Amino acid sequence: MDTASGEMARGGESVRLDPRTLRLLLCLAGRAGELVSADELLSQVWPGVIVTPDSVYQAIASLRRVLGEASYIVTVPRQGYRLVAEVGPWHAPDALPAQVEAATQVEASAPPSHATRSRLVFLATAGIPILIGIAFWLHNTLATEQHAPAPALASQKSIAVLPFADLTDGMSNETFADGMTEELIGRFSKLPGYKVPAPSAAFYYKNKQAPLAEVAGKLGVVYILDGSVRKSGNVLRVAARLMKADNGFILWSETYDKPVDDLLMVQDDIAEAVTKALTATIDRSAGGPG
Repeated sequence: MDTASGEMARGGESVRLDPRTLRLLLCLAGRAGELVSADELLSQVWPGVIVTPDSVYQAIASLRRVLGEASYIVTVPRQGYRLVAEVGPWHAPDALPAQVEAATQVEASAPPSHATRSRLVFLATAGIPILIGIAFWLHNTLATEQHAPAPALASQKSIAVLPFADLTDGMSNETFADGMTEELIGRFSKLPGYKVPAPSAAFYYKNKQAPLAEVAGKLGVVYILDGSVRKSGNVLRVAARLMKADNGFILWSETYDKPVDDLLMVQDDIAEAVTKALTATIDRSAGGPG
């Protein structure tokens, strides 16, 4: 993990962590093997921001997906979380073995041969047209950018519903979570004056980590709604929250507990309640109806 760039090497690939996930990982890694409470994580990962414990649940689930190994982070019910992976500093290997370095120094100190000087003269001469071409390309590019129209501002009544996270044991309610997402997208798309990205655009970000501002910019929205699904016995708990994408602040959040007797009715009831609450919140934030 390169804490400066936020990039993590995992299984031969490089993964960039968003600032929140990076803070969460560093908080747990700084106390590897110790129990860290949800309150401590809230104060260190979301300093100065009022969020609910659901934010911790979702962030932990996201970090587990990024790490690619759920057993690295152990959940201690009603107490907190513990990072059980071994943590230590990473030391880069030597850039060059001593023999290779010595050979390089000898080669660098040797005077260039006649053939080498000829090649250098040729490359320098041939490079002049290339440099001129690059200069023209830069001039044309800058001129195009200066006259390019400014990007259109997103509508103040635009919202993207990101896929709800399935936080149930064994992630056994993914179908319900996806259905909840699609139900909300359908509800919002029917509201007059609202712009809502299609499910295909929203589900592109399922199990992906990206800053809210970046997601909002690509989807052309001002607000983002996400949530999670948990289960205890015969009760499903659906948590939802509305965020302003440009600053990440939570404008509204709520949890809904429903029996699992009729999942379609549960989706319908929650979608109706969320729609009413969010339209009122967005209307106030946008400066009133219209």
